[in-house]
Amino acid sequence: MSAVMFRVQCVNSFLRRLLHGGPGHRDQVLEQLRVCSAEDQVFDVVGKNKAKLTVNHVSKAVGMLWQFQKEKPQMLRTVELIKRHPQFLTLRVLAENKIVLMDDVMLVDILYSFLRLNMDQHDSLVQQLVSEAWLRIDRLPMESLSKFSICLSDQHLQHSPLMGHITSIVDQRLSSIDDARVLTALMICVSSLVSPRLRDALIIRADHLLETMDPSNYNNPRRVVQFLRNVKHSYRPLLEKCNRIILRNIPRLDAENIGIILGLYQSLQFNNCDFRLAVKQRLTELIDSSIDPFSFTKLFVALVPMASQELKDGLENTALLLADELSAHQALAVAEALEETQSRNLSLINKIASVIQRNIHAYKPVEVARITQALFLMQYQNPQLFTKLRNILVKFLERSFYPYEVTMLTRVLSMLPCPRLDEGVISRVDAVVPQCNLNDLNTISHAVAKWVRNDPSFRHNTPSKYVRLLQSLNRCGHERLRTSDRLDLLLEELKYISGEWFEEMLLEETMVTLKRMMDQIQWTNVPELALFLTRINHLCPPLMDLIASVAIKDIDKIHHSATYAILLPFSVMNYDSEQVDELYDVCVKRFVPHISSFDPHLLVLLGYLLSMADCFPEELVRQIFSIDFLGKLDSQLETLPDALNMRTRLRLMELNRAVCLECPELQVPWFHERYCQQLQNKGNGKVSPVQQQIHKILGEVLGGINFARVAVVTPYFYTVDFECTLDTRLLPLPYSESSTLQISDRGQVHWAKSSVENIRDVLPPGAQRVAVDFLDSKSFCKNSPHMKGEALMRKRHLEILGYRVVQIPHFEWNSMELSTPDAWKEYLKKNIFRERSS
Repeated sequence: MSAVMFRVQCVNSFLRRLLHGGPGHRDQVLEQLRVCSAEDQVFDVVGKNKAKLTVNHVSKAVGMLWQFQKEKPQMLRTVELIKRHPQFLTLRVLAENKIVLMDDVMLVDILYSFLRLNMDQHDSLVQQLVSEAWLRIDRLPMESLSKFSICLSDQHLQHSPLMGHITSIVDQRLSSIDDARVLTALMICVSSLVSPRLRDALIIRADHLLETMDPSNYNNPRRVVQFLRNVKHSYRPLLEKCNRIILRNIPRLDAENIGIILGLYQSLQFNNCDFRLAVKQRLTELIDSSIDPFSFTKLFVALVPMASQELKDGLENTALLLADELSAHQALAVAEALEETQSRNLSLINKIASVIQRNIHAYKPVEVARITQALFLMQYQNPQLFTKLRNILVKFLERSFYPYEVTMLTRVLSMLPCPRLDEGVISRVDAVVPQCNLNDLNTISHAVAKWVRNDPSFRHNTPSKYVRLLQSLNRCGHERLRTSDRLDLLLEELKYISGEWFEEMLLEETMVTLKRMMDQIQWTNVPELALFLTRINHLCPPLMDLIASVAIKDIDKIHHSATYAILLPFSVMNYDSEQVDELYDVCVKRFVPHISSFDPHLLVLLGYLLSMADCFPEELVRQIFSIDFLGKLDSQLETLPDALNMRTRLRLMELNRAVCLECPELQVPWFHERYCQQLQNKGNGKVSPVQQQIHKILGEVLGGINFARVAVVTPYFYTVDFECTLDTRLLPLPYSESSTLQISDRGQVHWAKSSVENIRDVLPPGAQRVAVDFLDSKSFCKNSPHMKGEALMRKRHLEILGYRVVQIPHFEWNSMELSTPDAWKEYLKKNIFRERSS
């Protein structure tokens, strides 16, 4: 019996040690590592137990080293010190020797931690870990596969066959991914390799997982936005969902994350009023705690473009105090922010330029280009520095072979004065041109045009080196268009393209290509196509009819905000057809239920766009001219770039004028009198040579210069080129000298007080006012004499104000038919003295 009891006690003792980690089976090294609270303690454990370290110990130690670094602010991290520690080499050697003993998860975790500790990607350990992970790739758990893809991206292997293999696995196992963090990391890593089908599948999966994840995790939606930026796909429903999650997390965001998100939104052309107002407030709260160069630079770059002048001055003063402590890349970021806001703080600009000059050796080619551009656009005066920058740019360009890099270096070089261009530069550009997309080709053409104009030998003839390069550009552009077979990719290349070279050399071929791809036009790309046609001001009825047809058919699939882009060419170019009225109806029905979710500035632009087409939805008008909306618009305008701010204010005034004139029953007040007076005072009053010519001939036709008024400001502040008054017998009536403005010898009109205050003479019974307007090329489509919507709306409004409007198109006035003074006189007589239409 005692023997049995003894055996039972032994078994129980063994079980207790097994279950509770008795002293005989405790991993003392692992326990020592677990209680470490700093890197030195980890290294101390490693140093004392070198002979005992297992693969688990190595994995734990390396993971803890990265974890300690991760928890520190960027500026306090000591990665380089860690890498120089003798025991770090011990861990590195042991890891390399124990690769075959690592399980799949451990293998990827160790690779991830070593790379985060800035281990060189060419190190034999890193290469062996990558090779081993590749062998096991098909069995890696999705979380490890996600981490492994990040490791490959860190090594710039986004386009490698290995990443292609991962993309294929993601495609096959997408429905099994239930962790938003795992999915979003994979989405970013494979973004350069996804097909349109997989892109859409990833978007659907991400949309679903964002609903199920912890809403306090802002990194997941941020990565989704980054994916959309990478694939150049501004999918609004998902963008708005991400934005809502990010907005809830604004109080937890630091300046660095805010800056990243602002940059992503800008790339996607996603303007959200609530986000900008919230981050402006958050960034303002962070000012007092952003006292080190790293955090202050992030804050400065994000906040300065949307700050008030008083706040901007304070930030610039702080930047001046911290300037000497800035790193090379922090100085570059500050310089670009100063250029973006058109700063005139010479002390700060000079200080930042000196920091840049001191660190010039640390910059990469594109960074030197960005520096040069920022300093040049700020009109920084330092010829010696610009000469140095030019020489560096030339050296970089002569040995660069990346198309995007060559394009940017070429563009920035062309900004600088250059008496003679190096043959090596031309040769390098010529060699890279066949690899360039249409936007790059267009950018290079602008640079070549500048070089040609600035070359001293251009006075005699165009040097052959430029001729050859221009021929290459033309040939490659035409070839790219002829071989293009995907409309979405073509529209992406055409997104920002403009200028003489494109219009003269490629526009006709581009329109042929677009017509060839008409079968690819669908609801997903009609907004981009409509924007392109508007930007190039090219009236193409077959394409516009198809845009209208597709939009009408699939309007429920189109995001409500995209109705603005779709309607743009129809309103701007005043295009009408059987379908256009129906298109306006379906677009209005699509966006009206969502009026409250529009960004204020976009709603104003949409309202103005519709007013050009004589379309005034009551719900839209009442929303825009409500007190609450105008207050929100004012707040938003303070955060927008100056150009968009001024454009929105102008469009609001023009919409206000249109509603007052065309919809008096809506009882919207005219509240832009002072704004218009300010615009009038800022105007230069310059009259073109053609207008001066018309003014002279008009005096002869009417019987004296006092029978015509020039630059007449009407009620609601239209400026009419010339005004005359005819009585019931169509005879001109003279104006008093005090109400007649004349053109000076230098073509200037000096505004009289009476003109600005809209004082109008009382007309005799039966008399009529005649407005004579010269319409230059801006009032017509590029490829036809078709009058645009703005000129037509102006005519409509002047007629409401009581004018009979005579419009003189530039192509009629400058035609061969009207090439003599007598012909011009006859033309004016025929148009001015015709009977009033019934």
